Amino acid sequence: MTSTEELMAREARAIFQTYTRQRVAIARGSGARVWDMEGREYLDFVAGIAVNSTGHCHPAVVAAIGEQAEKLIHTSNLYYTENQVLLAEELKELTGMDRAFFCNSGAESVEAALKLVRRATGRSGVVAARGSFHGRTLGSLGLTYKLAYREPFRPLSEAEFVPFNDSEALKAAVTAKVGAVILEPVQGEAGVYVSDPEYLRAARQICDDRRALLIFDEVQTGFGRTGKWFGKEHSRVQPDIMTLAKALAGGLPMGAMLAGESVSLALQRGDHASTFGGGPLVSAAALASIEVIKRERLVERSEELGAYLRSELSKLHPREVRGLGLMVGLDLEADCKEVVQKAIGKGVLLNSTADHTLRLVPPLVVDKEQIDVLVRVLGEILEES
Repeated sequence: MTSTEELMAREARAIFQTYTRQRVAIARGSGARVWDMEGREYLDFVAGIAVNSTGHCHPAVVAAIGEQAEKLIHTSNLYYTENQVLLAEELKELTGMDRAFFCNSGAESVEAALKLVRRATGRSGVVAARGSFHGRTLGSLGLTYKLAYREPFRPLSEAEFVPFNDSEALKAAVTAKVGAVILEPVQGEAGVYVSDPEYLRAARQICDDRRALLIFDEVQTGFGRTGKWFGKEHSRVQPDIMTLAKALAGGLPMGAMLAGESVSLALQRGDHASTFGGGPLVSAAALASIEVIKRERLVERSEELGAYLRSELSKLHPREVRGLGLMVGLDLEADCKEVVQKAIGKGVLLNSTADHTLRLVPPLVVDKEQIDVLVRVLGEILEES
């Protein structure tokens, strides 16, 4: 059997070295747990970065993938497939939007949104928030705040970045040249910073007044992550465009860009396409995943256990605990990169977004006992530091 060390050496010779990986080779998973190639068990509080919301290898999702794989895996969008239509109708019902365009990732969904904005408004200007993360493709990269991501690939079509949760700064930035404002209801990569509902309501009004479009990037906040089906529900603001991915298809790569009816009509036949977008296999996985979230009441579970997680973390006396649902940011005095490494040794997988910030986005099927283990492990690490 291949060891982790052997796999690391082979990876270094065969794969572009664009990732900083942890020294863990995951071989299998179930629920909120994974096992490495040597058989060691870990509690997973990363969940593929908020992807595995129904847990690793949920039986209903696995069954749906297997059944569909025996019928039809791919045809391209030259033909109709029922699962794609069923999924679009499901997303319409869940989001209150009118039409869906399917792709393969969050960055692609943002790219589709940018093309729609150009078509619908004829304007190229975009306003984004400081701390934003919207992807790493050349278009979405221009909307991503962190300079270290953008600098090596300039020139880009870059957004104007304004302070997050500052409605006056946003109002000043949305000029006649701006076609859209793009915001995350909760900024994930920045360290889980929650938008003020009044800020999002102000953004809606500003866009209406200036005839710009409002985009909510719900790639990370969608499908129950924040204790609501979508982050927008905390403010009751309906955007013109939504971008989705991550938890959409239960772990398979899928993205979607949704829009209201009048805006959606701006994209005509031939304006945009995706060979694999909304294929029958990933659509089957998405339908099954949504059904699991409904049947197991994972949205409500996220709200309840998220509150419990934040309450228990506060007992560790951190600098700050923030978040919504099971999307939690934790600021510590300790070096969080070291905390992540020590947690691996104690059987817990964590993610740090900054030197002193952890992001906790476990599967929504995580239970109280597993949360208690996490808190105990963190407490031990902090005492040792």
